[in-house]
Amino acid sequence: MKILITLAVLVQLSLCASLHIGMSANPSRINPILSTDTVSSEIAQYIFNSLITYDENASIKLELAKSYRFLDNKTVLFTLRDDVFWSDGESFSARDVIFTYETIISPKVFTPYAESFRHVEKVEAVDNLSVKVTYKYPYFAALETWTIGILPYHILKDEKSMMTSSFNQKPVGTGAFVLKDFSISSNFILDANKNYFLGSAKLDRIVYHFAPDSATEFLMLKSGELDIGSLTPLQVKRQLDEKFHERFNIYETMSHSYSYVGFNLELPKFQDARVREALSLAIDRQELVDLLLFGDGTVCTGPFMPQTNSFNPDVKAPKRDIKKAKELLAQAGYNEENPLKFELITNVGPRIYIAQILQQQLKEAGVHVSVRVMEWQAFLNTVIEPHRFEAIVMGWQMGLKSDAYSIWHSESSKIGGFNFVSYKNEEVDALIKKAERTIDEGEFGAIYRRIFKLIKDDNPYLFLYIPKTLTAVKKSISPIRPSIIGIEHNIIEWTKDE
Repeated sequence: MKILITLAVLVQLSLCASLHIGMSANPSRINPILSTDTVSSEIAQYIFNSLITYDENASIKLELAKSYRFLDNKTVLFTLRDDVFWSDGESFSARDVIFTYETIISPKVFTPYAESFRHVEKVEAVDNLSVKVTYKYPYFAALETWTIGILPYHILKDEKSMMTSSFNQKPVGTGAFVLKDFSISSNFILDANKNYFLGSAKLDRIVYHFAPDSATEFLMLKSGELDIGSLTPLQVKRQLDEKFHERFNIYETMSHSYSYVGFNLELPKFQDARVREALSLAIDRQELVDLLLFGDGTVCTGPFMPQTNSFNPDVKAPKRDIKKAKELLAQAGYNEENPLKFELITNVGPRIYIAQILQQQLKEAGVHVSVRVMEWQAFLNTVIEPHRFEAIVMGWQMGLKSDAYSIWHSESSKIGGFNFVSYKNEEVDALIKKAERTIDEGEFGAIYRRIFKLIKDDNPYLFLYIPKTLTAVKKSISPIRPSIIGIEHNIIEWTKDE
């Protein structure tokens, strides 16, 4: 009997169409209003839905909302779909939207996404399937605000602490997949939601495998453990054989992210603009692109995405100038007898190499840098969140619609905020606020290009580079349609032939 049961299980697994993906770090909270790291956010987007989202052309697309219309320039009415159910069978309704909004703005919940809702005056349920949102003033991102995932009222209404809730590891959503198990440093399994309102995914399961670094992920791709994974430029240029090319397609797109060094501007040494400028002049950004990316990337000149109207093409990356860097450091009181010293912290992974190269580059300017490397969650919890660092190497995703508030406004320099370097510039603050009320795209772009230049000139970050995204996908998986919003935007359509 036991043998028969085992055989039945094996047959069932063999018939299950599973997509195997690598993940570089453990998810923290699978909750759309609390997920801030890449892995947690990716998993959450498959479990939860938002009122609206983006299509593959980066245009607004309806999701939980059936329709929307502006009643005036400050008020939008969302009509909700009537065929949506939570994965436990409960009906989705306006009360879930109201609850999500109230949770996000609650003082008991620490989420950087609350910043997007500070423009909202009130959110009302007109009826069970209609929600009216009134803004305090005409707001440029009135629709984009509602790309946040919606939470289930019926499960969380009596939750005393959202930050520590068991829901964050046992989420219930409306999305295309449901979480089967949450295990640290182990596989994460998502099963297809057979009652998904947009139609069940053709894949039965997504399995996330823990791959802590690019070398491990590469080996798992080569061994067939993974169906899709990221490649480094070195791997693409030097380490792919004919057998790999026979099994995988490789997709190359410009990343929506940049790498940077951030300074703790609460520290006197980094409050001196001469020091920050000296460090900027002492590094060679193109060398980073050449050494780490084999040229498959571009030097980053500022905080907003190229090819958007927020990007300022007139701002250029500074050329390396060791002599000028030493002069500025000397003016700030640093020399061979009293060198500038600081600790540069980053997380396990490719950023280690960024830190090591910068350490050597800055040494040529007489700057002494020590490097510390930490596990990702420890890095977030003990360094980033409490703002306990001198300098860090990190990266940011760049939005399709720029919103500088959460990273660059002084009001976001708080626990739970993304302005953890404590950047403060009164003109930038004022321009961000002005842009929030600007719905003319031309005027908005002009304001943001000015913000772009001011931030770059202040050097709160050393903007380093924008990499290309290199993704390997097994040829047995289709249809793959690379898009400005990524490879996996149509994952519910994917099939696997083997």
